[in-house]
Amino acid sequence: MNANVNLASIAVAAAARRRALGCVMAALALAPAPARAETLKAQYLLSLIGFSIGHASAAGVIEPHNYHVDIAMKTTGLATLVTNTSGAATASGALSTAGPAPSNYANTMSNTHESRTVRMALDANAVRAVEVKPVPWDLAVRVPVSEENKHNIVDPVSALIMSVPQSQSLTGPAACNRTIPVFDGLTRFNVSLFYVETKSVRTRGYTGPVMVCGARYTPISGHRLDSSSTKYLAENSEMDVWLAPLPGAHVVVPYRIAIKTSAGMLIIEAAEFQIGQRQTSRRDNKALSAE
Repeated sequence: MNANVNLASIAVAAAARRRALGCVMAALALAPAPARAETLKAQYLLSLIGFSIGHASAAGVIEPHNYHVDIAMKTTGLATLVTNTSGAATASGALSTAGPAPSNYANTMSNTHESRTVRMALDANAVRAVEVKPVPWDLAVRVPVSEENKHNIVDPVSALIMSVPQSQSLTGPAACNRTIPVFDGLTRFNVSLFYVETKSVRTRGYTGPVMVCGARYTPISGHRLDSSSTKYLAENSEMDVWLAPLPGAHVVVPYRIAIKTSAGMLIIEAAEFQIGQRQTSRRDNKALSAE
């Protein structure tokens, strides 16, 4: 009798273990794949009404929990007859499903008339310290930037990395529909994106889908009320951004930006767009397994 009871107990326990294992396997099959570290190297061409006016580059490493991005640009050709402009910027910080949380940002921009450097330290999407050299001569007549304006923001480089919820497709409306609060060290503004369509593109290093997003610019503070350029941007309905997916990191980044200017259509478009995988660190793997 006892032997029969023991055998029955063992059979019941084994069946329970099989059911539990089946549930675990099913959960793993349905769970979204964890984000992987990804690299981006892109070269962009700048054109105005069809004429080449410069080039830009972007290089970044986007890990499951961190990112670092460098960008640079320089005007060439006909643009140098008006102004010779060059610049470089960098940003790094933490990355989550909520989006980037920058820790450092730096930008240097020079043209025929002036050169300016901006450095910011940030924490929890808030500015902790900012240094601008030289200070703009018209700072006193600009709309004051409040302390509240320096919270819940991203810098202009970090704004280029747009997280998409794991439950949402990278090639649908969720890639676009968002409002990005940006502070560049001097001005605070919002960039609102909305989904228009998905199309296919082909360039060196990339063939695949991009999401076409309409874009709108809303000035908040740090600008001059009498600025014609700010007024033009705020009223401009002819702006769009094409976003390409980085599946490993589950984010989207700009492939093309088009802005109507008073001189014609300004287009920044990728001539080369290379996406690669990077081995995640042991620390990242542990963090992912704990989620």
